Amino acid sequence: MSNELKVPTMAELFAAGQQPEVLFWVGCAGSFDDRAKKITKAFVKILNKTNVSFAVLGTEESCTGDPAKRSGNEFLFQMQAVTNIEVMNAYGIKKVVTTCPHCFNTLKNEYPGLGGNYKVLHHTQFLKALLEEGKLTLEGGTYKGKRITFHDPCYLGRANNVYEAPRELIRKLDAELVEMRSCKQRGLCCGAGGAQMFKEPEKGDKDINVERTEQALETKPEIIAAGCPFCNTMMTDGVKHKEKEASIKVMDIAELIATAENL
Repeated sequence: MSNELKVPTMAELFAAGQQPEVLFWVGCAGSFDDRAKKITKAFVKILNKTNVSFAVLGTEESCTGDPAKRSGNEFLFQMQAVTNIEVMNAYGIKKVVTTCPHCFNTLKNEYPGLGGNYKVLHHTQFLKALLEEGKLTLEGGTYKGKRITFHDPCYLGRANNVYEAPRELIRKLDAELVEMRSCKQRGLCCGAGGAQMFKEPEKGDKDINVERTEQALETKPEIIAAGCPFCNTMMTDGVKHKEKEASIKVMDIAELIATAENL
């Protein structure tokens, strides 16, 4: 099997008169952050294996505007959003999937008010649908019996009530899903949202990502599963702070599935 990733762009398909079923919105983290690029690749491998008809915008994709909006720059947000909406509408895009809950929330809830109406899915929802349609079959051998705790991203969980899709995928891997004491509706932020990712924390007794990592460690996990590139960074930093990186991995749901499938 060829290990080469097939990632068509909307421009290529449009020129060939083709329309993909879904647009994969990569996001800034998934495009530029070295750790998050691995999540992007894992998800693309799954899309390739399940023969999903998809494309990316490539250089035509700009930041959704989430960090600008959350940090108070509504003007910049609207400029970024309108630019993206014009591009997507020109391609006639109907369905979008993204590995970033920040992009997911912004595209789903903020873009309709500016003329961008799409069916938007987080990658865990999309993967769950592939599973239900029989396009994705999970063999849990790799993670059978492994203790995995799932950290709920704020913009996936509390903001959009998506709790079960990621958990169902973890269970399908035959792993032992162990819950933190603050989970689901009572989940605790990793500390990166609201553009906090891009600045140093204010003075205090403890960084929030360390507090969250301590809650994860209480479950004695072998893996901390995440569904957001920002959460992944914050939890990884927390694990390093606790000097546990040799024994505990932080992995995105897409990476768990890709490794379980030997992709």
